Amino acid sequence: MAGFFKSLYQKITNRADIDWNTLESDLIAADLGIHLSTRILDELRALGREISAEDVVDITRRQLWERLPSDSLPLVPRADGNPFVILVVGVNGTGKTTSSAKLGLWLKNRGHSVMLAAADTFRAAAVEQLERWGERLDLPVHKGQSKADPSSVCFQAHQKAIAGGIQFLICDTAGRIHTRHNLMEELGKIRRTLAKQDASAPHLTLLVVDASTGTNALQQAKEFHKACSLDGLVVTKLDGSGKGGIAVTLHDQLGIAPRFIGTGEDPTAFALFQKDPFIREIL
Repeated sequence: MAGFFKSLYQKITNRADIDWNTLESDLIAADLGIHLSTRILDELRALGREISAEDVVDITRRQLWERLPSDSLPLVPRADGNPFVILVVGVNGTGKTTSSAKLGLWLKNRGHSVMLAAADTFRAAAVEQLERWGERLDLPVHKGQSKADPSSVCFQAHQKAIAGGIQFLICDTAGRIHTRHNLMEELGKIRRTLAKQDASAPHLTLLVVDASTGTNALQQAKEFHKACSLDGLVVTKLDGSGKGGIAVTLHDQLGIAPRFIGTGEDPTAFALFQKDPFIREIL
């Protein structure tokens, strides 16, 4: 049982009766959201008897199971031989650039050719960080000039990936929400630019969210989803947080499914989302 729910389990076990207000606060604090927390409490009350810690965990587990998507499917190269283009977006500090590199390694370890594009050009540290990851993991990284237009970096990287027969191109981009208008403009331009060489690109847009940021992650997801249609989530920093409920809330409220999970600092601590292990992790 993860740290948060283990603590909650012990708290309930040691009480003679249930403090419903405290239980509601604890569920919301696990980033399950008000709506899901209310449904859990309603079902517990409907039992019409004394509530045990096992009841809380069992009902929460079933509610999570019903509201999480099926296991994520592996990514496969495109049949036409053109690069499968992935946009990775998210605010700074969520593990966006690191997740881009980890995803690249995950694909490489499955026998696929990968290129990274350092398109978070307004934060020099992001470009340097991705370059270091590329050297460490033996992954090619395309970068532009300092402060280069992110769309031009993606366009050039796409050109190189097409010419080189690269199967997956991962663009690390949009590392900030300075204003919604600018974010929409930048992401829209990147998507239009990529489509000039392949009308179907980008093929997957992933938002990186930090499991420990709670409701801030929901607001971030709403902003990015308005700027560009999100296809899935990369949920980072699950190791040791005892949380992860935000992934349930994002899927429940916005319909954005978790696709990958980051569970540690090691480059290999990155996996496809699987419902059973994920629920065990947060419960």
